[in-house]
Amino acid sequence: MADMNRKIQELLSDYAGALRDGCLPIFLQSLTRHEGRELTSSREFWEAAEVVRVLNGVGFADKAAIADAGLFASRVDANIASRLKKAKSSPRAKHTNGTRSMTKTHKTEKPI
Repeated sequence: MADMNRKIQELLSDYAGALRDGCLPIFLQSLTRHEGRELTSSREFWEAAEVVRVLNGVGFADKAAIADAGLFASRVDANIASRLKKAKSSPRAKHTNGTRSMTKTHKTEKPI
């Protein structure tokens, strides 16, 4: 990072390269305070950045991976079916804490 006072056009070029290479965090860390303030206040940068994002999306559309929701849905269905099967096969037993009630009197004790 030789130039510490990059202009908007240079920052946009660096942003486009970082977006293409997938290293946006490194680009953001490379910004100085002055450059950061310049970016946040520059409408020109944000409009150009949107164009860069669109062009990047079009340029790499064939390489983009779309998540397969079918596999996720089938796993969720299998998990639900498994839980339903377990619930039907083993009825829940009432759990006691193992202590007896003290209100009952034993036959060996005499009431007073």
